[in-house]
Amino acid sequence: MAAWSPAAAVPLLRRIRGLPLHCAQRMFASQTEGELKVTQILKEHFPRATAIKVTDISGGCGAMYEIQIESEEFKEKRTVQQHQMVNQALKEEIKGMHGLRIFTSVPKH
Repeated sequence: MAAWSPAAAVPLLRRIRGLPLHCAQRMFASQTEGELKVTQILKEHFPRATAIKVTDISGGCGAMYEIQIESEEFKEKRTVQQHQMVNQALKEEIKGMHGLRIFTSVPKH
């Protein structure tokens, strides 16, 4: 593996020039602050969830998220009711978002 050098970073830095800092940071972090915050809130509201995945689909700016959550709490509820549960859990965070994609499911046994 080649050693890192400042010259190797030049092409990357040229690509991110002009982006807001928090968007540029997304290229270097595994999860954004927003993703971590939304994930934590969902874990608190859905303690029986077997899978929670939150992805910032706005390029790391926090304007739009995609949420995938699998939980027993959704059992015997229509999809619209499941989505309402997620929206209720995130009602304060949603105020600062432009969009939200929600995918819910019940674990298969």
